[in-house]
Amino acid sequence: MSQFIQLHFLTSYAPSNLNRDDLGRPKTAKMGGFDRLRVSSQSLKRNWRCSEIFEESMANNLGKRTKRFGGEVFKVLVENGVAEKNAQKWAASIAGVFGKGKKGSLEIEQLAHISPEEQQAALDLAAVLADESREPTEEELSLLRHNQSAVDIALFGRMLASSPAFNVEAACQVAHALSVHSVVVEDDYFTAVDDLNDGKEDSGSSHIGESGFAAALFYSYVCINKTQLIENLDGNEALANQAIQALTEAAVKVSPKGKQNSFASRAYASYVLAEKGEQQPRSLSAAFLKPIKGEDQAFLAISALEKQAENFDKVYGQCADTRYSINAVVGEGSFDELKAFVAN
Repeated sequence: MSQFIQLHFLTSYAPSNLNRDDLGRPKTAKMGGFDRLRVSSQSLKRNWRCSEIFEESMANNLGKRTKRFGGEVFKVLVENGVAEKNAQKWAASIAGVFGKGKKGSLEIEQLAHISPEEQQAALDLAAVLADESREPTEEELSLLRHNQSAVDIALFGRMLASSPAFNVEAACQVAHALSVHSVVVEDDYFTAVDDLNDGKEDSGSSHIGESGFAAALFYSYVCINKTQLIENLDGNEALANQAIQALTEAAVKVSPKGKQNSFASRAYASYVLAEKGEQQPRSLSAAFLKPIKGEDQAFLAISALEKQAENFDKVYGQCADTRYSINAVVGEGSFDELKAFVAN
């Protein structure tokens, strides 16, 4: 079994604003002395984890990342006949297992990633409390689980500040996506017209605004520690393989949701290089320290990526045991074979 699975992919987006900063403009970063367009790893992971592709593939093996789980428990208690005052108190006790509670609220202070097993244990406890008309004991509030099947927690980890013994080390590392070339963020000046404006008394627009945008070919990098993933999933290798395939499909097919209605910026990866092996992982971002310039950026970027992988091999020895790539620019490779490769 290969311990590390690495994905390197290139995705081209037409003018878009996939991931905004605090001013509403596309996020950027300096690399090689030039401004690059950027999509944060947080944005990528959120969109992959919550995509239909990932959710349909993983079905009942996903956790909930929320501050509001106490509300779900409260609902079960009330529906089973518990008075609201008691339901509020008991639900707050159960929610408090996952984080420090807010005063006078069922919410907790920070987001907690709760596995399906923990969700079910909490809801089952609520049903018992309602049936027996009593508050939970300290022993019954031991709801956190080491053994769980939540693939999103296993991949991306979790931190419970109040219960660090139940933290999960992430098995997947995701880099910020960066454009392989330099960019200049542009501004889209737009207006909106009132449909009931007859254009006689008032011929002006009812709204005027600006929106930043840019087009880019992004390099993205994902590294999965399969040994850690299997350990996080309590030894379930079949589920780990399924999770790797689902993540791979989401990563190369799912776009961030920023400004989608304005730009329809949906794209599949144009090129994917997958690597497997026991060797220490390394990104191939160094291929783009010098910005790609030229009319055929996709071809030049693919060549630079493959050349960087070859040069690392020459200097450090073979950096991966096996590789497989697909190239949608020239129509080579099969996505089904890629999925089989990463999970084999």
